Parts: sequence; C-alpha cells; structure tokens
Amino acid sequence: MGWCCACLTDNAGMTPPTQLDPAHVLALAREALATEAQAVQAAGQRLGPAFVQAVELVLRVPGRVVVMGMGKSGHVGRKVAATLASTGTPAMFVHPAEASHGDLGMITPADVVLAISNSGESDELTVLLPVLKRMNIPLLAMTARPESTLARHARQVLDTSVDKEACPLNLAPTASTTVQMAMGDALAVALLDARGFKPDDFARSHPGGALGRKLLTHVRDVMRSGDAVPRASASATVMALMREISAKGLGATSVLNDDGDIVGIFTDGDLRRLIEQGVDLRAALARDVMHPNPHTVAETALAADAAQLMEVHRISSVLVVDAQGRLCGALNTHDLMRAKVI
Repeated sequence: MGWCCACLTDNAGMTPPTQLDPAHVLALAREALATEAQAVQAAGQRLGPAFVQAVELVLRVPGRVVVMGMGKSGHVGRKVAATLASTGTPAMFVHPAEASHGDLGMITPADVVLAISNSGESDELTVLLPVLKRMNIPLLAMTARPESTLARHARQVLDTSVDKEACPLNLAPTASTTVQMAMGDALAVALLDARGFKPDDFARSHPGGALGRKLLTHVRDVMRSGDAVPRASASATVMALMREISAKGLGATSVLNDDGDIVGIFTDGDLRRLIEQGVDLRAALARDVMHPNPHTVAETALAADAAQLMEVHRISSVLVVDAQGRLCGALNTHDLMRAKVI
C-alpha cells in the first residue's frame, strides 16, 4: 500500500493513523494469538473416529494424497502437501481451477484427494466432485461446515470450524486457516508414526538441509585421513611434536606406540601450558607430556555425534578410529563447520 505525498492518504483513500498506540497494538496481537490458540485447542478436542478413519484411508491407498484448495485454503494446502511429502506420505498440490482445465489428469484412481475449503462450497472444488466420484477416487474434506456440499461428498470430514476469526472484523481468514494448517500437521504426524517414519527417513528427503547434514553425514565423510593425520611416536621430542602439529594444521597430534596403537594426544594448549610452566622443551618426550587415553570417535559415527563429544569434553580435536580401534583419521571443529554440521 503506497502513501500519496500530497494528501497523506493511501491508494484506497484511507488516512493513516498519526501515531500508533503501543499498548493497543500489543493487546490486539495478543488477542489474535489467543484466539488462534483457542481455536486449535478446540479442534483437538473435537477429534474422534473420523480422524482415525481418515488416517486409515490414506494408509490404504497405494498412490498419493492430492491436496486441493482455493484462496487462503490453497496456500494452506500447499504447505500441507509439502509436510506430508517430507514425512513419508507421497503428496502433491493440484490447483482446483487448473484441474478443470486439464490438470485433473494428474490424479489417478490410486490417489486420495484432500480438499480444503472453509465453507465447503468453493465452486472450483464442487465442480470436480462428480468427476472424482466417477473415477472412484476417495475424498477427504477439511471444512468448517459438515453440512456443506464438499462434506456430503467426502468419505471422511475433518472439522476445522472456529468460533471466530482472529481478525478484529471477523472477516479475514486467520483462525480458520491456522486450524486448517494445524489439522494438516496432525494428519501428517499421525501418518508419520503409523508408517514407522524415522529421523533417517526424514533426512533422506532433506539432504540439503541442516537436519539432513546432521543425520546423513558420518565422521568418515569429513575426517582428515592418510598423510593429513598427524602422528608422532611416544619417544618423539616435543620439538618433533610441534613440527607435526604445524605441518598438519590440526592443532594437535596423535601419539602412538611402536605397534601403532593410540596412547595419547598432544595439543597446542598442552604446548602453551608447558611453556608457562618453564619445562625444558628440548629434553621432554611425547610420553611425558601427552594426554594419555584420549577421546576417540568411530569413523562410522555421525559427524553430529563427534561434534557433541567435542562440546561435552570441551575439546577442539578428536582422533578417529576404525572397527579395530586403530587410528584412521582426525577431526576438528573447523572440519565440522566446513561440512556445515555445526
């Protein structure tokens, strides 16, 4: 909405307020949130056998959930379809107006249609009902009016009615769309649980997101390996330890015995403390200054678990071991940050 500089009115002819009343603004916002919260709670209390039967119907169909809705209900429908699809229930949104002009061909008898309409009388939806019936496609309705045309044609009806909208004029879809959104989430959650959907399954459908990285990235995917892993013998001098730390850039080096087993770790922090204590660095050996029995992580572990290990023990580097407990890699917080695990 743009203001006219000449008359300080907006394009609709309404004069803007000269000064906002902060108390009134906050009171109105809190009332809107309370109205929507109460509407969602009321919808939850109304849930009954119809919801269970809706879940059972979706589980039975071999195809997808095709979500439809007009206007604000259409916006909600897109989100519901996306949530279903990302939680193990194949779903897509089809615009009902476009369905009448060819997109109906996207729907197959193996699918189930979830139609969202507050009034249950949206022309773009009701005109499709006879066609869906002829195709024997099961219909779920999400509506505020169980007596509506949409509800009468549906196998199951999810009641999304509200006592009032959050809009102070009781006109703009606000509480009603919130209840629709919450009902869609409730349906997705119930289906997720019924399908035995696990965090790994969620990650596979979100490979580019933060959760996907945390659940799909393993230590072996981000660790340093081969010659990049700092190694020193237990008999090495502190000067040799320093050279290995500098050469590998990890901020630490593993300490190994003659059989190649991990016996300790030596870090930049250890070096600083030796200097502060006045230790003769030229005479000290690795076995005398290392931390024995250092924390390690398996190469098969999730990178997120390695991050948690380092956070809990307040360390910035950790050694990686294979199935036999032998050193095979190393990892620090910078490696995890580059992989966007943390």
